[in-house]
Amino acid sequence: MAYPALFKRRDTTPVRCGNVIVGGKNPVSIQTMTKCDTRDVASTVEEIRRAVDYGAQLVRVAVVDQEAARAIESIKQKVACPIVADIHFDYKLALVSLEAGADKVRVNPGNLGGKEPLLKVAKKAMEKGAAIRLGINSGSLEKDILEAHGAPTPQAMVESARRHLRYLEDAGVDNIVLSLKSSSVKDTIEAYMLMAEFTKWPFHIGITEAGPGEHGIIKSAAGIGTLLALGLGDTVRVSLTGPSYKEVQVAKEILQSVGLASYGPDIISCPTCGRTQVDVVSIARQVADALQGITVPLKVAVMGCPVNGPGEAREADIGVACGRDGGILFARGKVLGRVSSQEIVPALVKLAREYAQSPEGKN
Repeated sequence: MAYPALFKRRDTTPVRCGNVIVGGKNPVSIQTMTKCDTRDVASTVEEIRRAVDYGAQLVRVAVVDQEAARAIESIKQKVACPIVADIHFDYKLALVSLEAGADKVRVNPGNLGGKEPLLKVAKKAMEKGAAIRLGINSGSLEKDILEAHGAPTPQAMVESARRHLRYLEDAGVDNIVLSLKSSSVKDTIEAYMLMAEFTKWPFHIGITEAGPGEHGIIKSAAGIGTLLALGLGDTVRVSLTGPSYKEVQVAKEILQSVGLASYGPDIISCPTCGRTQVDVVSIARQVADALQGITVPLKVAVMGCPVNGPGEAREADIGVACGRDGGILFARGKVLGRVSSQEIVPALVKLAREYAQSPEGKN
């Protein structure tokens, strides 16, 4: 059985979304969606700025009516990132959003009203130098496709996507991003894998309606992580029932965990066991909090005993192996010295900051 080359990005056609280019050789970008009413410009701008501060590169806003569509013009004047207009049911809202300066529109072909409205939106996007995302969603597939497949299967999503892509490509549309989302991790992965055989347009990936808290994070990590390992992602949105900045944080963690990006220190800590004689959980959290703001790629190990110390954490740049009376600091497996229990956190943080400023850390 032949296996795919893991982490080898598929060859895709770059698509410009404002100052971000999705696909091609460009890094996988992170996006999120605001949770507030887009008509409340001040609140929307505040939420977008916070998301950008956390690392978002594109931000989507819900366009529920003409007022929300027109608000994009004011929002664009106050933020630096590209704005994506999220459209359902009324294609005219997409046209107004594009006139207001939206850098990209997300449309759901299954509820937009047919081919003609879809083409009008796509042509307007091309005219304005914006992109269009065909957001194929398992919950809103066309009636004839559902009847043919009996359920919103991955094959049904792919058939819908190919139908709309074919129509737009035949009309000369050349600024397309594609997504095929389901709340099922398995179905989402299969749909993207199938669709990759038929197109070179970049993929926007994520698990739709993933849910709240740990449940949503785990589903998103499983689905997005797998797709990234298969090389099938060009831009990522983590869909959580929670704040938009949290979606960005989780997306960054996923990208860093699979080695496709580095946003700062990677904290390695042991799971603890009966040998542990210190509060590793508290120490690891304190270290992680203290190192926020460092952007240098840095592996920092917090180990609960000598068993998981310099030996098992040899790949870490720096670390500490904790014991009853303190800990042993080490760097790249080499012991540097002992510290008392009270010194563990400040000493490790100091060592991390020194490493980040060193020529070795900067490289």
